[in-house]
Amino acid sequence: MQQPMSEEQRQARLAQIKNQWAQRRQIGRSLGQIKTKVGVYSGKGGVGKTTVAVNLAAHLVKAGYSVGLLDADIDCPNATKVLGITTGPVVENGRITPAEKDGVKIVSMAFFQEKEDEAIIWRGPMIHNALNQFLQMTDWGDLDFLVVDMPPGTSDAPLTVMQVLTMDGFVVVTTPQPLAGMDAKRSINMIKKLNVEVLGIVENFTGEIFGSGAGQELADDLSLPFLGTIELRSDYKDQSMPTVLAHDAVSAEYDTIWAGVKAQLEQRERMPDQVAAAAAAEATG
Repeated sequence: MQQPMSEEQRQARLAQIKNQWAQRRQIGRSLGQIKTKVGVYSGKGGVGKTTVAVNLAAHLVKAGYSVGLLDADIDCPNATKVLGITTGPVVENGRITPAEKDGVKIVSMAFFQEKEDEAIIWRGPMIHNALNQFLQMTDWGDLDFLVVDMPPGTSDAPLTVMQVLTMDGFVVVTTPQPLAGMDAKRSINMIKKLNVEVLGIVENFTGEIFGSGAGQELADDLSLPFLGTIELRSDYKDQSMPTVLAHDAVSAEYDTIWAGVKAQLEQRERMPDQVAAAAAAEATG
């Protein structure tokens, strides 16, 4: 039989709940001017998730939207390298003003490392606290989109982001290899268990070397939208700017991906009206 809590334990628990609510209120204020939050996620590292997140953010800016990029991959923050930015954010009076390049506002743990090759060896609670601080302290301003470069896998770090942030949906990145597809399926199952939308699947690194088709097969298997493929190209060697801004073929790939994401977001927005119309029809029928 479980022993009743002592008065000291009850007070500690109450203080913990109050602190959590205070954090959520502060995060709500910091993110209150953001219209749509999209996560870019993968079941494993090395599939190009960060490259997709950064190029999607840059593509949205090119399309005329105001965009922020949160690098939530705390222990391996790479989004700054893909964006080609070296100037960090401004930190004043406990608030963070994001750095900006090519119209993309960005916050990343990479800005706060003394050495870029330094290993961040943190347990789950420390990663949780770092993510919470970024979310509470950053002044994003008015944004049409916040693209979140998610930590890979299905452990503490992505779970923290999914629980703390109210996401509008996730783009899942895989590659043509069967093992990557298996891990992508695991990440999709995690998203579904947390009742968040999967906007679709992107297959990266397609071409003669790794082949193609696994992303489409995974989408068909799980009855999810397939958003498109991204070919393995030498164009990505230039890290002075997001590749989508410099090469028409890459830009065309992201045109297709964005069209699919946009369609899914618009469908999600219409769902409450469709549900209400169906309920009204049933009531009058």
